[in-house]
Amino acid sequence: MFFKSIHTRIKIVLLILFIIFFIIILRVFYIEVIDYSKLNKYASNLWSRNLPIKADRGLIYDRNGIILADNVTTTSLVIIPNQIRDKKQTAKALAQILNIDYEAMFKHINKKTSIERVHPEGRRLSYETADKIKNLKLEGIYLVKESKRKYPYDSYMAHTLGFVGIDNQGLSGIELTYNKYLTGEDGAIKYFSDAKGNKLKLNEIYERPQNGMNITLTINNEIQISLERELSNAVTKYNPDRMVGLVMNPNNGEILAISARPNFSQENYQNYSIEEINRNLPIWATYEPGSTFKIITLAASLEEKTVDLEKDVFYDKGSIKVENATIHCWKHGGHGKETFMEVVENSCNPGFVILGQRLGTNTLFDYIDKFGFGKKTGIDLNGEATGIIFDRSKVGPVELATTAFGQGVSVTPIQQITAVSAAINGGNLYKPYIVKSINEPETNTVIKENKKTLVRKVISEDTSAKVRNALENVVANGSGRPAYIDGYRVGGKTGTAQKAENGRYLTNNYILSFIGFLPADNPKVVVYIAIDNPKGTIQYGGTTVGPLSKAVLKDAIKALKIPKSNGGKEKKYKWPDLKTITVPDVTGKNIEEAKKELEGLNVIISGNGNTIIHQSPEPNTKLNEGKTVRLFTS
Repeated sequence: MFFKSIHTRIKIVLLILFIIFFIIILRVFYIEVIDYSKLNKYASNLWSRNLPIKADRGLIYDRNGIILADNVTTTSLVIIPNQIRDKKQTAKALAQILNIDYEAMFKHINKKTSIERVHPEGRRLSYETADKIKNLKLEGIYLVKESKRKYPYDSYMAHTLGFVGIDNQGLSGIELTYNKYLTGEDGAIKYFSDAKGNKLKLNEIYERPQNGMNITLTINNEIQISLERELSNAVTKYNPDRMVGLVMNPNNGEILAISARPNFSQENYQNYSIEEINRNLPIWATYEPGSTFKIITLAASLEEKTVDLEKDVFYDKGSIKVENATIHCWKHGGHGKETFMEVVENSCNPGFVILGQRLGTNTLFDYIDKFGFGKKTGIDLNGEATGIIFDRSKVGPVELATTAFGQGVSVTPIQQITAVSAAINGGNLYKPYIVKSINEPETNTVIKENKKTLVRKVISEDTSAKVRNALENVVANGSGRPAYIDGYRVGGKTGTAQKAENGRYLTNNYILSFIGFLPADNPKVVVYIAIDNPKGTIQYGGTTVGPLSKAVLKDAIKALKIPKSNGGKEKKYKWPDLKTITVPDVTGKNIEEAKKELEGLNVIISGNGNTIIHQSPEPNTKLNEGKTVRLFTS
């Protein structure tokens, strides 16, 4: 019995030993196989140190591959306090080079950290400063690569592109909205040290940084430069309170150019106020649109068939009475008898009041809603506003009348150009966008791509064609004549909106605007420019803003390679317009015959013969009256 008990105990002990041994084996297996990476990392961290190498931020391109936001390589100072033996001398030398207080530098040198940065004095050093530090050959002092954001076109598109902070983090605009894509993963130079931080003589390990994703915008830089130039010229000439400009492809919602004044230098954003750098006016500013809003009333009236532009007639006596309010036409005494096509050409407010009354409150406001007013367009930029539209329950006869010609409602520029694009492109309201694609930096593989997004169909193609025809008449015969371009079918609409403050309209303080597009029969580009309170000029959108839009449209013709139009409407000349003359072909004719055909132009003869063998400019060129034609004789 006794031996049997011993035998049982031995079995129990052996079993316990076996279990313990088995647990040890399992633990060793777990440490060596499963938990190896984590434990190895912990061990490495005890004796390895990393000198950071900052990743480059992703580049931002225009649609044709032109860099709009770039990087430049700079050098920054990094300190390993434990490796510095003579801390006082090191602090003194660095303080002199960086031009900072010795005590402040000494604090950096004595920090109880593995790696210390001198911020901001030691960041983004000049080559000269970096060389001085390098030549000292101080222990524990390192110079590492760091990139800095560079905007090649300085303040162009400042609010839209945005800017970055000293650590290359996006703070506004596209830089902020797409920061997670633009930000890369930092690399490092890994070296090994003992417990005191002293560098060991072991091979260093280079961990390559991963640069951020590149972004391609829908922007066309040629058109962008044109828009920036015209806005800058207008600031010099008119000294306005502010300006906005937008250029869009009406057939898909792509933004081809966007800008505002005042603007700012992104690389020196610290020198500007929060209001100056954060308000992207083309998507944030709200104001009464004035007569450019009449395009919506026109489109709704044509779609609902409440007007025949050619047959219906209106007599404009200079004003119209609506309840207790008198609404005036811009022309004192009125335009007299007009067709409604002439109402559109002349931008006649009383005529548009009639169009609004024919539609009625619900119908007109249904179309205002369909065209996207009173809500955000959804453009891929931060800071978009919604605008303000009358509450229908509070719309009486006067509010209906003023809304019909663009007064009393508040819209944003992006809403205005998006809605007008829908009115002229066949009736399709597209969501505007500015980022075309996000691309992997090394292979250029598309990570994310934006495409046109149809929000809704607002009017029929037949109605849209009638709107285009009417707006072409505005440029050929009406208030938009300053935007007329020979050889191209241009449509457009002027706007002159009186500004309100504290519930009252201001005197001689207007927002002047013009929206134009071409070709009128098949639009490829739309331009919208608005000037807030220009000084020293006639307060009409066509006179002041029309020529600016014309200049941008002409540059867009070149940038987009838009061919000349066939047909189209001839411009109706009114004083003080300069008349254009189509140069005839006079080669083969004698001098007297040639001069007779070139009447109205200045003719210069080169040569002693009597027969014309060559002329400059070539036949069919259009010149302003009084311009020079040179004829060459045999």
